[in-house]
Amino acid sequence: MSIIWTIVIGFVAGVVAKFIMPGPNEPSGFILTTLLGIIGAFVATWLGQSIGWYGPDEGAGFIGATVGAIIVLFVYGMIVSRRRTTGVGR
Repeated sequence: MSIIWTIVIGFVAGVVAKFIMPGPNEPSGFILTTLLGIIGAFVATWLGQSIGWYGPDEGAGFIGATVGAIIVLFVYGMIVSRRRTTGVGR
């Protein structure tokens, strides 16, 4: 149940993170935004468990997942902007 809960929280956190951090280099598709939010929730859960904030069976809460999603969206935006300025993939 923990993985399903992390996915649900990540889905919502991805949508919220997109509204908090809009920009031209951010993903514009709903599916990509929510997938990055889910990845952010898993990153927040892993990081929180590594630091000791969460137990082995606990996942990141909504705020932690949102912060994780914002970090993942920020990194994604940096990668996309770098690819556009250097012309990689053309």
